[in-house]
Amino acid sequence: MKNSSSKIEILIPLLTVTVDAVSIFLAYLISYYIRFYSPFTSIVSVKSGIPPIEGYIWFSIVTIPVWLAVFQSFKMYKLKRNVFIGDEFTSIIKNVTISMLLSIGILFFFREFLYSRVVFVIIWFVSVFLMTIGRYLVLKLEKTFYNKRIGVKNIVVVGDSEMADKIYKRFSVSTYTGYNVIGYVAEKKIEYEKQKNYLGNYDDLPEIISKFNIEKLFIALKTSQHSDLFLLLKKCEGINVEFMMVPDFLELITSRLKVEEVDGIPIMKIKSLPINIWNGVLKRTFDFVLSLLLLIITFPLISVIVILIKLTSKGPVLYKQERIGLDGRKFMMYKFRSMFVDAESRGPSLAVPNDKRVTKIGRLLRKFSLDEIPQFINVIKGEMSIVGPRPEREFYVNQMKETVLNYLERHRVKCGMTGWAQVNGLRGPGTSIQDRIDYDIYYIENWSLAFDVKIILKTFKEIFFSKFAY
Repeated sequence: MKNSSSKIEILIPLLTVTVDAVSIFLAYLISYYIRFYSPFTSIVSVKSGIPPIEGYIWFSIVTIPVWLAVFQSFKMYKLKRNVFIGDEFTSIIKNVTISMLLSIGILFFFREFLYSRVVFVIIWFVSVFLMTIGRYLVLKLEKTFYNKRIGVKNIVVVGDSEMADKIYKRFSVSTYTGYNVIGYVAEKKIEYEKQKNYLGNYDDLPEIISKFNIEKLFIALKTSQHSDLFLLLKKCEGINVEFMMVPDFLELITSRLKVEEVDGIPIMKIKSLPINIWNGVLKRTFDFVLSLLLLIITFPLISVIVILIKLTSKGPVLYKQERIGLDGRKFMMYKFRSMFVDAESRGPSLAVPNDKRVTKIGRLLRKFSLDEIPQFINVIKGEMSIVGPRPEREFYVNQMKETVLNYLERHRVKCGMTGWAQVNGLRGPGTSIQDRIDYDIYYIENWSLAFDVKIILKTFKEIFFSKFAY
């Protein structure tokens, strides 16, 4: 179910962008024809002759990205918008107007070509019409998919309030919203019509989410149960599931938070996915290209390191160790071997200053983080990212999750070769684990590609000036 919903979340915005771009281009062509080759021409005379259409074609190609950027800035391409064409029409008029004003401003850079002001007036009307038709068809297609249970998201309603019952009934009937209600979760079974779909209590939530591939929790608690929200967040710590809070009337009129509306139900999002589909594609592309490029550039250095390791100690060149990554999945992380083969024969233990288990060449590799180079292979395989929380072994994860607040939240994104905590000096013995987690969570909640680039640049500084190199 998650795979199909992900495909729809990519297809629909991509199709919407395509429809808008085509509508803008056609608006230029149609408006040019109306102005210069239709009966309208005899009404408004052309004094300076008919200009070549190539000028309008090139200008449309220049301004289409501007229009799309305007629409994007007003969140007209966000995922699962669940709107109706009436809502779209108002937004289209506003965005087309802003786009037209910006396009007219761009005309100052095309003074060698004489553009007709009448054409631009016609473009406004034609583009609004074409975009409205195009978006109506896309919305119709999206709702058709959902009605056929294609791309729907499995959800669970949490709570035993009347609002919880209302949400359950509404989404069970209104399939076009894109949600498939699996059942409800509450501390006790209740005598509502949905009783046959009682899935369990709060303690059962992690298992329920995993078993039914749940992607969203719609939480509708009674006022007296609001303290349960913190318990629910704790139960779902480290699990990639969205929390959608349905506020009661008092909360709704006093809250300054933006509230989404789905089929007449006001919903407040209080926990969202750290990186959406499109940002995930962007981050993955950036990781793959940069990792491949750096592996090619450092190939001579890698060859030297391989030779030195083989000459200075017995054992394999690469050291493989199981780590915990995204959604708690295990993977084998690669490093250049910097310790003797039997270094952990007595069990897992962290490196310390002047660690006797580290080889001579290993100490040099660790000083400049050269032992981490093979992790670019993990990045290319999709197991890691260049930037993200550092991966840890299951032995330490099991210890930390019980004592460190929000420790499992770091598993909501791919682990990284470097991270916000590391470039802020939070690495090695003597640094607070809780501080590291706080920095990791800050990164997760504030991710951007620019943030990744900033961390990568700061990493180079840490490599040469960090005092933690064991």
